[in-house]
Amino acid sequence: MLLPNHRLPPISRAQEAPRLRVSSGLSEAASILVNRTNCVIFSRPATSGTPNAPARPAIWLGFNDFRSSTAAMTTSSRQQRLARPFALLLLVLGLLLAFPARQAAHDIPADVTVRAFVKPEGQRLRLLVRVPLEALSDMAFPTIGPGFLDFELARERNQFEDAAMVWMGQEVQIFENDVRLEWPEVTAIKISLPSDPSFETYETALAHVQGPLLAAGTQLPWQQAVLDVLFDYDIQSDQSDFSIQPSLERMGLQVTTVLRFLAPDTPERAFELHGAPGLVRLDPRWHQAAFRFVAMGFEHILDGIDHLLFLACLVIPFRKLRALAIIVTAFTVAHSVTLIASAYDLAPDALWFPPLVETLIAMSIVYMAFENIVGAQVQRRWAITFLFGLVHGFGFSFALRETLQFAGSHLLTSLLAFNVGVELGQLLVLVILVPSLGLLFRYLVAERVGTIILSALVAHTSWHWMTERWGVLTQYDITWAAFSQAMFTGGMRWMLLTLLLGGCAWYGYKAMQAPDPTQAPAD
Repeated sequence: MLLPNHRLPPISRAQEAPRLRVSSGLSEAASILVNRTNCVIFSRPATSGTPNAPARPAIWLGFNDFRSSTAAMTTSSRQQRLARPFALLLLVLGLLLAFPARQAAHDIPADVTVRAFVKPEGQRLRLLVRVPLEALSDMAFPTIGPGFLDFELARERNQFEDAAMVWMGQEVQIFENDVRLEWPEVTAIKISLPSDPSFETYETALAHVQGPLLAAGTQLPWQQAVLDVLFDYDIQSDQSDFSIQPSLERMGLQVTTVLRFLAPDTPERAFELHGAPGLVRLDPRWHQAAFRFVAMGFEHILDGIDHLLFLACLVIPFRKLRALAIIVTAFTVAHSVTLIASAYDLAPDALWFPPLVETLIAMSIVYMAFENIVGAQVQRRWAITFLFGLVHGFGFSFALRETLQFAGSHLLTSLLAFNVGVELGQLLVLVILVPSLGLLFRYLVAERVGTIILSALVAHTSWHWMTERWGVLTQYDITWAAFSQAMFTGGMRWMLLTLLLGGCAWYGYKAMQAPDPTQAPAD
């Protein structure tokens, strides 16, 4: 029975409408939270001015402490508007908890290592690959019992061949003279035990994959199995230029491809590729390696915030061309020396050496910033820059450790090209920074005040770097390697080269400081 809106009978506990409940399929936690809103369902009264107007039934959310007074209705309606979206949110949350998303067939492994050999022979190129079976997550391989791989059923369904073509035949692209090779042919395939050591060399790996298959009764959990595949590509000549572009990043969270290239009449080249490295030239020409390393050097200097701050400290007090040329040249010569020395294994290979260099780089920025604050002089700035440039060169070498594999047989060319890229990046920074500082000191702040403020900001940032890196350095036990005659000979050779370059820089500085004899002295 519907009553007029001016009077509603009191609601007894027995007549009280049931609270909003969550279906049994929802989570119990969401039900408890929904019940705390004390929501009830009742008929909404009519709002017309006629006392006897019939109420318009409408299901809506209210609170148990509802009162017939207008003030109570106003307060209750506000609470209802607030409770409504909250209740809907809890309903959605409960549904998500009650019906979770269907999981994939296999979990994606965290670390995946793929081993591969590439060997051109005559008019055929062979790609020999070993990949963990669990990395092929889209393939549902048949199992027996508690998860042992069913070899016979998988072979009948050609699942191993299908997995090889989907995950490796399509995702690994090989190019001959920059032309992609056609689809390969699977000439041999087998499942191996995870402890099999055959992929240490190409010969043993080839003999293994072409050898007898595992017995059908072998009890091998499918997650521990590895898939060995031999692909054959048709090529024009084994003397061509070959490139590879693996796209195996979907196999795991971190995918590492250990690749070895065996070209005729050349030493074996080893690569360690991560994720999707893009196009990798297996035996690059000198200009190809140079172009790649110029780009790498340019990107490295722009991504290295510590090197940029050091460069800014050099520029802030000295923006005239002559002074700037002396200082930047000293920095360039110095970091080139240590960069090349590191590439030829003339730097310490201890674990503590990289943290030491990173700490010294931060200290160099702090020192330069404080020198700018107290007042820097170009007469000694170039020499200090040369010393700190030696440290920064070791820092540049750390970025090259994993990329020198792309240099091929052109190590020195690649190092010089990397330096060219670094200098181009520095030149771009100077072209932007020097005019910007000039405008700043001309229109916004006095040069001396601006130098102090900017240097203080740089010092503050680099000081935090220095303390953090020092904390990392103190975790290492610093011990020097055993002294040997080879180390002494190499050290003396590079020390003499450093002194020679330092002397050339000093002579250039003196030559630039000398007055121009063509100009008459001022009266």
